[in-house]
Amino acid sequence: MNQSRSFDLSKKPRLGESIIQALLFLAGILSIFTTVAIVYELGKEAWLFFGDPEVTFAKFFGGTKWQPGIGQFGIWPLVTSTLTTSFIAMLISLPLGLASALFLSEYATLKTRSILKPILEVLAGIPTVVYGYFALLFITPILQNIFGDGVQVYNMASAGIVMGIMILPLISSMSEDALSAVPRSLREAAYAMGATKFETSIQVVLPAALSGIGAALIIGISRAIGETMIVAVAAGAGPNFTINPFEAAETMTGHIARISGGDLSYNTIDYTSLFAIALMLFLVTLVLNLISQWVVNRFRERYE
Repeated sequence: MNQSRSFDLSKKPRLGESIIQALLFLAGILSIFTTVAIVYELGKEAWLFFGDPEVTFAKFFGGTKWQPGIGQFGIWPLVTSTLTTSFIAMLISLPLGLASALFLSEYATLKTRSILKPILEVLAGIPTVVYGYFALLFITPILQNIFGDGVQVYNMASAGIVMGIMILPLISSMSEDALSAVPRSLREAAYAMGATKFETSIQVVLPAALSGIGAALIIGISRAIGETMIVAVAAGAGPNFTINPFEAAETMTGHIARISGGDLSYNTIDYTSLFAIALMLFLVTLVLNLISQWVVNRFRERYE
């Protein structure tokens, strides 16, 4: 005769589980604390910048020239160049990353994946300063040969293109994981209704993985906006209010890298302006992430 066993669900967790739970909690708290500390330091130093009698929000958000040393505080030249290079980078990385992810997830054999994926991920290990000189010495001459003398030696287009190449492995890897997580039953249902492999991939698998692809897009945008060395080497070294990708323009990160490398005295207007730029960079990234997250949640597919 079988005897039923009763399990005590209220039993206290074992010591090892308690330790792991505590470590995970501490890791979460540490990440939140780090974010708050960064925002605090940026805000504290930026407050000194905006506390200067010469600085006003009207000048900061309404001006189109950035030269704090002579009283010009318009942030838009740095913002527009940052958004332009990031937009070009996403134009390159998103379609190529999705295409490579679809191929690796839906079409490639195990042997092909074992060869192509490590080659693709090698791009992620190349130092960004190397990417910068690749943009300056290789991509820029190609653009000049195609579009003529209108392409300056330092330009946003070459920097954006190479940033897209750098982000490509990130977009591809995260998108492939999202595509692979789509239930096999959806593919089989599409095949049963007469859909081809291409139709199944584009019309069924891709929409089903939209939330994961959206997460890849969010991280890719943040990575592009925060990139420093490529734009510092290839985009130009001077604020320029333009959206022409073939002209030189300095991004927020490039400007911070260039100015902070000089001899800046503490608590001067040039010094505190760096933190105002960094805070603006943080806010731009936050807004874009919130918009992207809303889009992901709005169109997320849920399966029971």
